[in-house]
Amino acid sequence: MLSEGLFYDTLRQALWIAVITSVPILAVALVTGLVVGLFQALTSIQEMTLTFVPKLAAIVVVFWISMGFMTQTLVTFFTATILPLIAGGL
Repeated sequence: MLSEGLFYDTLRQALWIAVITSVPILAVALVTGLVVGLFQALTSIQEMTLTFVPKLAAIVVVFWISMGFMTQTLVTFFTATILPLIAGGL
């Protein structure tokens, strides 16, 4: 049985891993949105697909590049933290 402290520590680690793995994609989406928004404001082009397509393309590229890092981070967390808890030892 998990103690309360161990449960919350594992939850804290899992949330931190979620933040670490999502930061590259969210940062690129933010920067791309700002650049496209600035471009639209400067040129007075108000096209909806102009905001969607570049942001989606940037997110896909960054996801493809950081996929190895994300996978390795999740696998390491799972094998080092979750599997010992499932097995019953620590």
